[in-house]
Amino acid sequence: MSLSRRFVTAIGLALVAGAAPAAAQQLTAADYARAEQFLAPTVNPLVKGGAGQPTWLSGDRFWYRKSSATGSEFLLVTPASRRAVPLFDHAAVAARLSAATGSTISPTALPFQSLTLSADERSVTVVAGGKAWQCDRLGKACADQGAAGPAAAAGFGGRGGGGRGGGRGGAAGGGVVSPDKATAVFIRDWNLWLRDNTTGTERQLTRDGVENYGYATDNAGWTTSDRAIVLWSPDSKKIATFQQDQRRVSNMYLVDVRVGAPALRSWKYPFPGDSVITMIERVVIDAATGAVTRLKMPADQHRSTLGDDISMDDMKWSPDGTELAFASVSRDHKDVWLRLANTATGDVKTVYHEHSPTHFESVTGWRVWWKTREVLWYSQREDWGRLYLYDLDSGALKRTATDCNCNVTAIVSEEEATRTLWFTGLGRIPGGDPYFRHLYRVNVDKGPVVALTPEDFDHDGQLSPASKYVIDTYSTPDTPGVTVLRDGVNGRILLELGRTDISALLATGWTPPMRITMKGRDGTSDIYGLLFRPTNFDPAKKYPIINQIYPGPQSGSVGGRSFSAARGDTRALAELGFVVVQIDGMGTPNRTKRFMDAYYGMMGDNTIPDQISGMKELAARFPWIDLTRVGIWGHSGGGFATTSAMFRHPEFFHVGIAESGNHDNRVYEDDWGERYQGLLTRNPDGTDNYTAEANQTLAKNLKGKLLLAHGTSDNNVPPNNTWLVVDALIKANKDFDLLMIPNAGHGFGSASNYMMRRRWDYFVEHLLHATPPREYQIGGGSGGR
Repeated sequence: MSLSRRFVTAIGLALVAGAAPAAAQQLTAADYARAEQFLAPTVNPLVKGGAGQPTWLSGDRFWYRKSSATGSEFLLVTPASRRAVPLFDHAAVAARLSAATGSTISPTALPFQSLTLSADERSVTVVAGGKAWQCDRLGKACADQGAAGPAAAAGFGGRGGGGRGGGRGGAAGGGVVSPDKATAVFIRDWNLWLRDNTTGTERQLTRDGVENYGYATDNAGWTTSDRAIVLWSPDSKKIATFQQDQRRVSNMYLVDVRVGAPALRSWKYPFPGDSVITMIERVVIDAATGAVTRLKMPADQHRSTLGDDISMDDMKWSPDGTELAFASVSRDHKDVWLRLANTATGDVKTVYHEHSPTHFESVTGWRVWWKTREVLWYSQREDWGRLYLYDLDSGALKRTATDCNCNVTAIVSEEEATRTLWFTGLGRIPGGDPYFRHLYRVNVDKGPVVALTPEDFDHDGQLSPASKYVIDTYSTPDTPGVTVLRDGVNGRILLELGRTDISALLATGWTPPMRITMKGRDGTSDIYGLLFRPTNFDPAKKYPIINQIYPGPQSGSVGGRSFSAARGDTRALAELGFVVVQIDGMGTPNRTKRFMDAYYGMMGDNTIPDQISGMKELAARFPWIDLTRVGIWGHSGGGFATTSAMFRHPEFFHVGIAESGNHDNRVYEDDWGERYQGLLTRNPDGTDNYTAEANQTLAKNLKGKLLLAHGTSDNNVPPNNTWLVVDALIKANKDFDLLMIPNAGHGFGSASNYMMRRRWDYFVEHLLHATPPREYQIGGGSGGR
C-alpha cells in the first residue's frame, strides 16, 4: 500500500519520500514564532490611521471616521468650502455616554466605529454599553433607545451612501428581490416561485421545470448554488432568466471521509471535449401571470463575456421593459454577439458580432444608453482594452470612447446626459508602473481622456453622488496609503482626509517588499513583481530563492498593487531565511492583449519561462540570491504551474509544493480549458491538443523534491487532478510526497494553517537544508516542540 517509504497521518495523509539531507542547522519554535508574527492576524492591527468609508449627504457633503495612532474622530466634510469639522462634540458626547453607562469613555477612543445621522442632521445614534443612544450633535443629551440589535451596530449606517441599484436586487429569504421590494423570486423543485414580501404568500411562476432542466439554476461546474439567476425589469413586472438544460451532461463525484458508509456528492459537470455540455434557453417571465416568453433563437452556450459563469451583467433591460439587450458567447469564447430582444414577442435581432483569434473577455462589462440608443462596448481588438461607442439599432461603430494607450479595467460612473465616463485605467503613464490603477474622466464625443489621479501610485478612487468630487486613497506595495479629496473635473487635491500610520508595524522590524522589474522571455517585455527578504537580511550571505506563483491567465502572482502589510505568508516565509519573489509573467492580465495571450493554447507554459528569466536576472543583479537552491510553490493554478516547473525545468527548480492544482484541464470544468486552451481536438494517435499540457505526461522528468497537496472534497479543482499526477509518478518509480486533506475544499478551510506549516517545514528541510521545529502550531499560541 506504500506509495513512498512510509505513511504519516496528521490532518491529511503524508507520503514521505526518502531521508532528508544532513541538517546544517536547527530552526526552533522561536524562529517560527518570529516568522508567524508577520502573518495578517498580527501585522494588520499594527496598521493604524486612514480614512473610513464616506457616508454621503445632500450637496455632496459627507461624513467619515478618521483614525490615527492616537485615536479617532468623526468628521463632516463640505467639499465646496474645503472644510472638515467634527460631526459632533466628541468630548461632550463621551461625557454623556460615560455618565449613562457608568464607564469611562475617551473622546478619542469612542466605543463605536459607525453611527446613524438623523434625517434632520441634528442628532447621531450610536451604540455604547450594549445599548443604542440618540445624542444631539452638541452633546447636551443622550437618550436611551433600548438594547442594540445587530442592525444598530452594523456598517456605516445613516443617510446617503446608497448605491445606484440595478434590477437584479438582493437575496432575501432565499429569493431575489424586485426593484420595488414588493416581491422576491426563488427556485423550488426546478421551477421559479414568487413570494409576496408583505404577506409571505407564495405563487408558482413556471411549471415545466424538471430535474436538470430547471429555471434560473446556478451551475458552472466549478461552482454551484441555490440562488436564482434572474434579472428583474426596472418596473418589477418581468423577469429575464433561462431554462438550463444539463440533462445529458457529465457528472462529477466526491466522496466524504467518515466512519461507516460514506456520502456521495454528485452534480453536473461538463468537461472539455464533451459532445453535450450545459446549454441555456433564454426566457422572459411575466411576474403577474407567470406567462413565459421564449426568445426566438437557438439555445445559448453557458458562457459569459465576464468570466466562466453566467452573469446577469450580460443582460440589460430597457427602462420600459419592452426590450432586453444581451450578449451571447461561443463555446470557445472566440465569438460574441450583442443581441436585442422584443420581450413581448420573443423576436431577437443580432446587433453586433466580434471575433477574437484567441478569446474574448469584457473586463468592464458593457452598457446601454437607452435614450440615445447607444452601446458602450469593451474590446481588446486594438491590443489595449478600450471602450467603443456603437449604435444599438444598426451595430455601427461611432467612435472610440476611451481613446488612450491604456487598459480600461472598470467603469466607475457614467452620465448619459453629459455623455461623460469615469473609469479606472492602467498603463497610460509613461515610465509608470503599468499595474497601478488611475481614475480618468472623458467625454465620449469630444475627449480628451483626463487623468484625475496622475501620480505614480495605485489609486482607489470613488466619486461623489453628483460626480463633482473624488475620494482617492493612493499607495504602493512599499508606501502606505494617503486619502485625499479631489476635484472631480481636473483631479486637483482639495483636502487631505487621512494618512496610514505604520510606525507600530515598523517597530516589529517589518520591512516592505522590494518592487522589481525584469525582462520577460522575449528579452524586451518588462515584467514586474515583488521581492521579500528576512528582517535580519545580510547582503554578504547567500539565500535560497522561492517563487510563489500564480500563472493566470485571469490574474497574476502579485495581485493588487495597493499597500498591504501581509500579502499571504510571503513575508513570514522569507523570515525563515529565504528570498521570496512574486513575478507576473507574460500570459497574465492587465497589460496588452498580446502580453496576456503569450501562452494561449499552451497552458502548460504557465509563465515559467518568464519566472526563470526573471530570477536569473535578479541573481545577476543581487549576488545574495543562490540559484543552486530554487524553490517554487503555488495554489490552484499555481499548483498546476509548480508541478509544470518541476517537470519541465528540473535543472532549474529543486523543491516544489503544488497545492490543489488543475494538473490536467481535461478533468477540470469545460469553460476554463476551452477558453484558454481552445476546443479539444483529437489526433490520429489518440492524443489531443491538451495532452502535452497535462502535468502527468511529464512525471518521468522529476528530479527534485515535490510535495503534492489536495483537499478530498475540493469541488473547484476536483482531487482527480492530483491523483493523475500521483499515478504517473508511481508508474515512473519516482519519489515524492503527498498530503491529502480529508473533507477539505479548495482552500483547505480549517486545515489551511496546517498546510502553511507543512509548507514552511518542507522548504526549511529541503531548500534551506535545516531541521524545522517539530509540529509547530501556527495560530495555536503554544508553538512547536
